[in-house]
Parts: sequence; C-alpha cells; structure tokens
Amino acid sequence: MKTLILVRHGKSSWEYNVGDKDRPLLERGIRDGDLVSSKLREQHVKIDAVYSSPANRALHTCMIFLRKLDYMFNQFQITNDLYDFSGDDVFRFIKSIDNTLDTVMIFGHNHAFTHIANSLGNTYIENVPTTGLVQLTFDVLAWSSVDKGITKQTIFPKHLKA
Repeated sequence: MKTLILVRHGKSSWEYNVGDKDRPLLERGIRDGDLVSSKLREQHVKIDAVYSSPANRALHTCMIFLRKLDYMFNQFQITNDLYDFSGDDVFRFIKSIDNTLDTVMIFGHNHAFTHIANSLGNTYIENVPTTGLVQLTFDVLAWSSVDKGITKQTIFPKHLKA
C-alpha cells in the first residue's frame, strides 16, 4: 500500500516585484498552513519522506507542516520536478519514488496538483485550493505501478474555519 499526500502551497503575495519562484506567502497562507497541518497532526500519520518544490511559497508551506508534524528538517528534500504546473513532471516524480517509502508528502502547485488528484484519485475535485491537502492511497507495492487509487481524504482550510 502506498500513500501520497499532496499539499498545494499557501496563499501567496503578489505585493512584491519578484520572480515567480520568489513570491512569499501572505499571512493568510501562514495561518492556513497552521490550520491544515494541525488537523493532519491529529491523525498521527507516519510520513516516510517529504519533498517540496523550490518555490518560496511551497517551501514556506512545507516548513510550517514540518514544524507542526515534528518532522526532521534534515530529512526533507527539494526537487525541481515539483515546480510544475501541468502535472507531467509531478507524475513522473511520483512514478520514480523509492519503493521503500510507503507514505510520501509533496508540496507544489496548481494546476498540477488538481490534475494529479483527479487523475489518480476516485473523487472529482474541481480545484485544490491554496493550502489544500489531498491524501491518496494505492493498493500497489511499487510507485511505478501507481494508477487509479482512492481519495482517502481532503483537508481544505475553508472546512476548518468557523
């Protein structure tokens, strides 16, 4: 059994005159990251590996989750494959994950993550929102065999706000 946890980066700021990779999170993105990661922490999910896009907004979102989940910072990796908006590079990345890893969390971008969630899950999601989490499970032994799986859960910030 393989489990993939997709997390779209938090709400980013367009206030600064910086390149796309350097855009920071808005305060709302930080708060939403805290909300969603707190909900995931309650579930005591054992995560074997964490990967993030190199974009500032994805990395910052990832850091919020790592802190909340008490995941060792020296055990996560940055990969350019997750700085992808179509989903093609993300899909290739997923297929190449080391088979000794059963539960993997990745941080990246839309439209790639909505495409991946809909292509690999069994629940249609119109749009994975910023800081949206989608957990998919696959009844396979090898990541290269990942195909249609089960959408085990979604955790979206708007569902956690009163």
